[in-house]
This record gives sequence, C-alpha cells and structure tokens, in this order.
Amino acid sequence: MKHVSKSVREYVTVIKRDMQIKVIAGRAGITIGLLIAASAVGYLFRTMGLPETDTAIVYLLAVLLTARFTNGYVFGFLASLLAAFFFNYLFMEPYFTFSANTHSYLITFIIMLITALITSTLTTHARHNAIKAREKEAETKALYTLTNRLMDAADIHDIAGIATSTISEMLGSNVGCLCFDENGKPEQTFIQQISPKKQIRREIPDADALVHRIGGLRTGYDIGTEFYEWPIYGREMMLGIIRVPKEVARAINASQTRMLHAMVESTALAMDRFRATQQRQKSNEVIVQERYRGNLLRAISHDLRTPLAGIMGTAEMVMNMTAKDDRRYPLMTAIYKDADWLHSLVENILSLTRLQDGKLVLHKQQEAVEEVVGAAIRHVSRHHPEYEITVKVPEELLVVSMDAKLIGQVLINLLGNAVKHTKPQDEISVSVTKDADTNCAVFSVCDRGEGIAADDLPNIFQMFYTSKIKHSNERPGIGLGLAICDAAVKAHGGSITACNRTDGPGAAFTFTLPLEVNDYESE
Repeated sequence: MKHVSKSVREYVTVIKRDMQIKVIAGRAGITIGLLIAASAVGYLFRTMGLPETDTAIVYLLAVLLTARFTNGYVFGFLASLLAAFFFNYLFMEPYFTFSANTHSYLITFIIMLITALITSTLTTHARHNAIKAREKEAETKALYTLTNRLMDAADIHDIAGIATSTISEMLGSNVGCLCFDENGKPEQTFIQQISPKKQIRREIPDADALVHRIGGLRTGYDIGTEFYEWPIYGREMMLGIIRVPKEVARAINASQTRMLHAMVESTALAMDRFRATQQRQKSNEVIVQERYRGNLLRAISHDLRTPLAGIMGTAEMVMNMTAKDDRRYPLMTAIYKDADWLHSLVENILSLTRLQDGKLVLHKQQEAVEEVVGAAIRHVSRHHPEYEITVKVPEELLVVSMDAKLIGQVLINLLGNAVKHTKPQDEISVSVTKDADTNCAVFSVCDRGEGIAADDLPNIFQMFYTSKIKHSNERPGIGLGLAICDAAVKAHGGSITACNRTDGPGAAFTFTLPLEVNDYESE
C-alpha cells in the first residue's frame, strides 16, 4: 500500500511539472509572438515613412498586451526589456546595433517598463479578484445546496449521508462520516461514499480509541492511519466526525479547506437542530403524559373521596354502637382504618397533583409553630395511640408565615412515615429550632427505626418511589407522602433533607421555612 501511494504521488508530481512547463512555454510564446508582430508593424511604418515614435507606440502596445494575457510581473518586465532592445536594434540609427545617438532609447525603455509593471499589476489584481469571486460564488452555491438538502433530512443518519455526498463531490474523494448517539458515544459503523451514487457502511475497529484521540481537539483535525478526522461539534457535545482520506487531505488547497470547514459547520448546525427537535418532542410527550396522569389521578381521587367519607362515617357510627368485646368490633375497626388509609392516600394524590400543576394556592398567614405541630401530633396519635411522640419547641413564641394546613400535612406525612418504621416502644420526636444565621425555622422529625437504606437516600423524595425494605405488618406505600412533603416545603421557599441518625439507629427528616417572606410572596 505504501509503494502504491508513493507511485501515485510521483505520478502527480510529474503531471504538475509538465503542466507548469506547458504554461510557461505558452506565455513565452505569447510574449515573443507579440514582439515579432510589433516589429513587423514597425517595418511597415518605416516603409510608409512614418516617424519612429509611431513604432515605439506599437511596441508599447505589445508590452500592454503581454501584461494582459500573461500572469504576474515576469513576462511584462521581460516584454518591456525586449521591446526596448528590438526598438533600438531595428529602428534606431545606426540600425542593427545596440547603440543609440540620443537619450530617447533610455526614456523609451523606462516608459515601457513602467507601463508593463502598471498593466501587469492591474491585470493580475483583476484576474485574482475574478478568481476569488468565482470561488466565492462556487462556495456560496455549494453551501446553499448543502443547506437546502440538510433541511429535508429525515434523521441524523440522513444528515450524515447528505454531508458525506456533498463533501465527497467537493473534494473529488470518498469521504466518510461517523455519527454519535444521544449520549455522545460513537456508533460502531460509519457511512462512506464509494461512488457518486452509492454509499456503504464500514465498521470501526476501535471507536473509543478514536474518540479519545479526538477528545482534546476543539479546532482543526486529527491524523489517523487512514483518514484525516474533522470533528463535528454541537453546542453541548461532539455529534460526529468527517473522515477524509489521507492522500486527498494532504493535497487540498486553502479554498477547499475553507469550504470543508464551512460544510462541517453546516452539518453540525443541522445535527444540533435535529437533536434539539428530538429533545423537544420527548419533553412534549412527557408533559402530555404527566398531564394525562394528573387528570386521571384527580378524577379517580375525586370519585373516591365521597364514598370513602361515607364508609368512614358509617364504620365509626357502628363502632360506637358496638361493645368492644363484641366479635364485630374488630371488623368495624379494620374497616375504619382501611378506609382512613385510603382517604389519606386520596388526599395526598390530590395535594400532589395540585402542587405539580401550580393550582394549589398557598394561604400564608403568621402561624404559631407550637399550634401547627400540636395539631399534627394529635391527628397521628388519634390513629396510633400506642405511640408516644416527644415534642421540643422554643420557649418563646415562634411565628412563621406558612399555609398551616399544608405544613400540617407535611408533619403528618413525616410522622406517619416514622410510625411505619418504628416500634411502639421506641422513640419518635419532633423538634423546632430557630436558625439565626439563615433566618429560618428548622423542623426535625426523628425516629429510632431501622433507618434509610443507602440506595434509597438519593431517590427518597421522588414521586412513586418506595423503599426496598419490606414490612410484613404494614401496607406498602406508593411513594407519594415524601414527594408531597418535598413539593409543599419548596412551595414555601424552604428545603427538606433526609439522613440516618449519627447517635444510633433511626432516620431524621429536616425541613426549613423562611421566617421573613416578602409581601408579594405571601399574597
């Protein structure tokens, strides 16, 4: 393979050298031809008896035409020099010698030289400007075509195929394109152009090594064993790699390099736009699903509230009418507790959906912390009289701006969670302190249960997440209580955390509420 590449390079070098020789020979022929034509016209003028100045003007015209039809300054300068010599040798006395009787020869030579330089400069600039204009036109047309084709791409691989085809056509080579997935990982195959109408997929032996090699680049390219790799960068991560064969990459000129960069950027924009559209569609689907789920939960909860309230009321009435030693009393008690559990579940679902939709209006008022905590403990003790809950609040009156009903529900949920994981004889405590540094009221609910599993800690406040620890004597939760606590506390501008106790077994839940709230936040 190396010998073949060397032979190709040598062949290309010979072709370029032959072309340069032909170009130089052609320009030299133009120069000599114009000077010979000028000399013939000069002889004609002399036979007609015209003055020598007319012949000088003819040579001057030959110099102008030489500068016009050849590139650069070399042939224009050479034409002016030869024109001066020809004019002196052929048309100035004594004829056919390189001597002159007057100083007109020197003046003629200087004028022809200046004219040649000026004309060469003007024509060279004009020619360069024309070449640049044509290059810009070709670049604009190519980019416009690429952009139009990318707009119609169906997916990321379609974008890669279009970019591969267009860049291959521009460079006259079999370019490839490697795509990355949504997680920024390279695919195991890449697209490569093998003919103007056909593309194939080739495997990559070690895609991770390729990405590691290119990972440090932000501009430019990387040189691999077979390709020059141009990374395609999006706004957040790498989207792909344009792969140009090494032989072609070494030979591309500045204009092609500029075009390649522009096409890579256009491809990056198209891929980025497609990824953003995909992400937006997924987000919209999630929003729609959440809306449907919320509507369904609200509908079910509303339909269950009325019959549950009737079951609870009837069960309580029958319990009051039945002696405790009657065999039917435990049945009524079980019915009441089950109905009460379902009622609490329904209320949690309604509260959570209202919080998520932003439809739950906070009715904040200045509330005494001791009263809110006392009401929550009375509610829990009424359903779990076998548990003793320790309370510690500041001696001075602590008033916090809050929605008392919602914060009471937070405390009830946390205490219910503590009861679920703690034995009746073990400690459950509620404490409230004032943090002067952060100007917050700090609420803590602690227990002496088995604590929180390490796997549960990062997810414990997520909706519908339940602990992996099973309790045979308790109903399994559905993961809404702590999610409601998190949403309610954050709606008040506070924060909530959970951790295992350091002074022994058990868990501790702590949430904060700001002591000062602006008027517009309280409304």
